[in-house]
Amino acid sequence: MKLVSDPAIANKIRKMNQRVRWQDPLIVERNIDQTRLVLEDGQTDNSEFSFLVVGDSGSGKHRGHNPQRQVAELMLPYHNECSFMLHTGDVIYLVGSREYYQQNFIQPYQEFILGGEDAKQIAYDQMVFKLPILPVPGNHDYYNLPILLSLASLTTLPIRRLLRSRLDLDVGLHGSGTGEAYARAFMDYLKAFQLPGELASHLDKHYTAKTDTGRCLSYQPGHFTRLPNRYYTFRYGGIDFFALDSNTFNDPPPLPKTKEGDADRRILEKRREDYEQEKQQIIETSAKLRPENPSEADQLDDFHAKLSQIEEIIVDIDKQLAADKTTLTDIEQLKWLKQRLIESWNNSEVRGRIIYFHHPPYVTEATKWQQAQTLIIRDRLRGVLDAVAKELGSLTQGRSLVDLVLNGHAHCLEHLETMDTGHADSHIHWLVCGGSGFSLRRQRIEGADLMEEDRLVARSHLFIGRNGQGFQKRRPYSGLRIDVKGDGQPKFIVRPLVAEWHQRQWHNRELEPLII
Repeated sequence: MKLVSDPAIANKIRKMNQRVRWQDPLIVERNIDQTRLVLEDGQTDNSEFSFLVVGDSGSGKHRGHNPQRQVAELMLPYHNECSFMLHTGDVIYLVGSREYYQQNFIQPYQEFILGGEDAKQIAYDQMVFKLPILPVPGNHDYYNLPILLSLASLTTLPIRRLLRSRLDLDVGLHGSGTGEAYARAFMDYLKAFQLPGELASHLDKHYTAKTDTGRCLSYQPGHFTRLPNRYYTFRYGGIDFFALDSNTFNDPPPLPKTKEGDADRRILEKRREDYEQEKQQIIETSAKLRPENPSEADQLDDFHAKLSQIEEIIVDIDKQLAADKTTLTDIEQLKWLKQRLIESWNNSEVRGRIIYFHHPPYVTEATKWQQAQTLIIRDRLRGVLDAVAKELGSLTQGRSLVDLVLNGHAHCLEHLETMDTGHADSHIHWLVCGGSGFSLRRQRIEGADLMEEDRLVARSHLFIGRNGQGFQKRRPYSGLRIDVKGDGQPKFIVRPLVAEWHQRQWHNRELEPLII
């Protein structure tokens, strides 16, 4: 039985466009840029500032402990020192359901939210942030429930009792609605304005910031904290931030209709069958465990992690097996990124660039490093950066096109650096921040160096993830504080914030900061 269903890319794009009334005549006539916001906190001109990063956080309580809340508490002392928090996606597990926003987001981050002292009274679609939280959608924020599992969730069938009481998969009555819950929680849901004059009045009230690309959304902490779109950009302290939706350019190309392609298909089909059998075995074994027993509770946590991991691998295989499909890529978003990067480099007020999105192009986490989605995201980002480099020529004076790329999806904290890849993504620093609350994963046994044929393309300098065995198993959950220093070319001081669950106790760890 499938636990999740990943909607087609065309559906994701179409539904998200409907929700923000993309290019509505009232928006066009006001010359509004629906992909930009201005953060109105009075500090955007400061060249030195700090911000927080979390990702893949959206799980509820584990057996007697709450990793997401523990990481959030590590960040509390820095609220007054940081300007905002970036979230690299997977805000809500398992299927982005609105039912779980209260438990899996609002309560853990209550200090970030206006009225958070009475968090249970906050509706998921009415959140206003005191400290801005600026997310991108993850794959789980788009997932839906398969029909069979939806029906099971409505009954008292044994599978419902099993999934809810044994494995705590956070499966309720609903999926995400192809990103509907995420859109209502974080985006400016313009589709809701149906009465005459409503949309015009809203636009004139909240889209008042003036930029070189037209009017745009005015993001006001404590008052109005909506995002204009599923992908967007903003400028802070002379740094251009680009938030992308990688869920719409992560489909791998179809397998070729050749003997080699047929052989690859058979291998994938066999792998999928093996994973389905392993998944069923986990479900059956977990039914015999007792959550009240500490050692068995930890084992249930491990089963929970393994089941989610298998399900994501199956989704990746299904993307490759999709027969006779026309591979769809979100060309509009990629063209937008190319043009905005070019404009950024031609603007003397901009001194650095950070891109953040969910799926990492480079990672050494054991389950993600060679997935088809990982490799196609790498390829498509390279295509954009190569085109930008060709357009800019010598303007960059040897600097990397992007200073930092932040990702999630891989359940770990990792710092990588690309070598000479033969493309314009060379010599870039990549930070994977995907270990902020959900199950953690290990580093691959192949080591820290990523190769493409005979070329070393990237090297991992730091990996923080699950490690150890049995009673010595360690689960270090993490987030980041990043300090931006310097008036000219920026320097980044990256401070890992780590809360480790070990032997049924929490241990906060201080790591040396990374200087980038």
